[in-house]
Amino acid sequence: MTDFNEIYTQYFRDVYKYAFSLSRNKSIAEEITQETFFKALKNIDKFDGKCKLYVWLCQIAKNTYFSFIKKEKQYDHLTDIESNLRDEDIEKQLFTKEAALEIHKALHNLQDPYKEVFTLRIFGELSFFQIGEIFGKTESWARVTYHRAKIRLKENL
Repeated sequence: MTDFNEIYTQYFRDVYKYAFSLSRNKSIAEEITQETFFKALKNIDKFDGKCKLYVWLCQIAKNTYFSFIKKEKQYDHLTDIESNLRDEDIEKQLFTKEAALEIHKALHNLQDPYKEVFTLRIFGELSFFQIGEIFGKTESWARVTYHRAKIRLKENL
């Protein structure tokens, strides 16, 4: 197994981006990332290699985030969408707070996996390859799912 410092250096940014895609909050993402690596360090001997190390770390981050949400009861975590959305068609609609609220509602009402894939792509800035890895699917699956999520989001608007 690689030295844990190397793992931390190699995956810190990606895990942080993933945590940020879930929380949409820098300080929460930092806390989740820190806790993720702490848990990974404690449990590195339990990593069996059945998935990529990046996927294992993201699973820890996801579970840590959901535990955090339960503990803090922070369910309204979609904030500052105007500065985070990169899709030009949607971005044009974000000039008013009312439009941003409508985007929040539409995104909240998307079903999984569309909601999570869209969130990981837009907020987490993850590649389609990375998204596919997280779900245990292909890069093509991630692209198609993202495209369908955009269509459904636009329909809901």
